[in-house]
Amino acid sequence: MFRSGPVLGLLGAVALTTLLATTTELGAAGWAAGLAYGAVLCGCLLKAGHTDFRPADWVTLSRAVLGSGVAALTAASFARAVPVVLFTALAAVALVLDAVDGRVARGTRTVSAHGARFDMETDAALILILSAYATHALGWWPLAIGLMRYAYVAASWVFAWLASPVPPRYWRKVVAAVQGIVLAVAAAGVLPRAVTAVAVLGALGLLVESFGRDVVWQFRHRVVPSTAPVSAPPVLTGAHR
Repeated sequence: MFRSGPVLGLLGAVALTTLLATTTELGAAGWAAGLAYGAVLCGCLLKAGHTDFRPADWVTLSRAVLGSGVAALTAASFARAVPVVLFTALAAVALVLDAVDGRVARGTRTVSAHGARFDMETDAALILILSAYATHALGWWPLAIGLMRYAYVAASWVFAWLASPVPPRYWRKVVAAVQGIVLAVAAAGVLPRAVTAVAVLGALGLLVESFGRDVVWQFRHRVVPSTAPVSAPPVLTGAHR
């Protein structure tokens, strides 16, 4: 029914970037980041075939569009000062909406694999951008938070067992929410630098624990190639048949 979602996402990113440019100096880097975010968003949705949007997808798309604004301000911040209040407000609204799309999907009984993947990728992109902004106050090490999932995906290209599905675990959602909240607070600069560093380091520790637990589970349950002769296939019991 609604097949204009990816294009509207691109248009939304362009509109928000343009609006930000009228209120602050984005510079070339900010313009490029905001527009590139919108283009990648549109391209990935089209490539994944996720064009038939459901109610929750529109909420996620709104979060993604807000992410384009956060990306534009983050890129601009490396060349000039940007309004911290505006940056924090955009990030905060995007984080709050993260708790909405899942409820909308369950409430309307429109949960889908595409929607879940869209939600996850939007979360990952926002956390990466926020971790990049946190480098202003803490140095480059907070980027480990944003890059960890992408490193995990890259490792799965080498070790196929890392691509195997893992059991559902609510703790993952809690850890992901903690990353966004802590990084947003760090961006706001409302805490002393030492306290901010401890909070971000604690969030990073939780993320390492969460990923580590999944990696250990996947390693223990990886499929080991059988050494049995081809002429002697295993006998299947009635239950296995």
